[in-house]
Amino acid sequence: MTVTGPSAMIDPVRILSDAPYAETFFDGFDEKLLSIDGSEVFIRIGGSGPAILLLHGYPQTSAMWHKIAPVLAERYTVVCADLRGYGRSAKPTSDAHHNAYSKRAMATDLVGAMNSLGHERFLIGAHDRGARVAHRLAADHPDKVLGLATLDIAPTREMYADATSAFAAAYWHWYWLIQPSPMPEQMIGADPDYFWCKKCCSGSAGALPFDRQALNEYLAAFRDPAVIHASCEDYRAAYGVDIAHDDDDPQPLPMPVLALWGDKGAIEAHFNCLSLWRKRASDVRGRSLPGGHYLAEECPGAVLAEWLPFFNQIVDAGAEPAPQLEAANRA
Repeated sequence: MTVTGPSAMIDPVRILSDAPYAETFFDGFDEKLLSIDGSEVFIRIGGSGPAILLLHGYPQTSAMWHKIAPVLAERYTVVCADLRGYGRSAKPTSDAHHNAYSKRAMATDLVGAMNSLGHERFLIGAHDRGARVAHRLAADHPDKVLGLATLDIAPTREMYADATSAFAAAYWHWYWLIQPSPMPEQMIGADPDYFWCKKCCSGSAGALPFDRQALNEYLAAFRDPAVIHASCEDYRAAYGVDIAHDDDDPQPLPMPVLALWGDKGAIEAHFNCLSLWRKRASDVRGRSLPGGHYLAEECPGAVLAEWLPFFNQIVDAGAEPAPQLEAANRA
């Protein structure tokens, strides 16, 4: 691929044409659109065994797990979900407080999805916005979550509280996407392919993490005005109602938490990631990995080298077996 660095000219057509074609892309996985209490959750599901729920970040879809999910599926039932407002999942209307896109509402969809598949308890691996949804899911439903592995985030409330001007410059989208509708939506919608590529291909790895099948899915999804608006609502909720929910948490997360982040990214540069997580969870471990923000696509081997021992240790210590419902729900 010729467009590689953060200073390279952002040309979406060239980025897409240069993107390598993945040899495999969710081979052996099924796609389902689950109806959950009046909402819809799109999933990719494969493998067998104890369940792992994988949650993507902004501005992506469940396609981001195409290098991770097949390896996990050798031992686990892997459920890759599109978050509410993203990809092929539901995009409900919101209110002045952005409650429809609170991480609590988004997590409720996912608990319903896992229940419908017969998974009463499960592991979670999550990146970026998905990890924020996973944090809220674990806080609201600690009996459901056996262990939580996050990629390249620290807790939302603590990041806002500790933010510096240097962080704001690096994470400019946090402060821009929360501006009142429709200003961000209209500006993004004027050229969504350019915005996506500018946002995601300007980091330390440039466009290198993204294979063509995934990139096609990301760009197609982000051309939908409903996705653009919903993703802005996700950030608006994070700045308000989500922090209020964080403030109301009665106790730290009780399950094991593994926090990984890129050594070339903003989390490494601006925060003590483990220290911030230890304010929100009682059992935290983790470290930086050699990469930027999109670790699951940039360095999947390094992610799996940390995730597999973490998940396996939890399961081997006494996690529940795969439910009998699994085969029926895969049909």
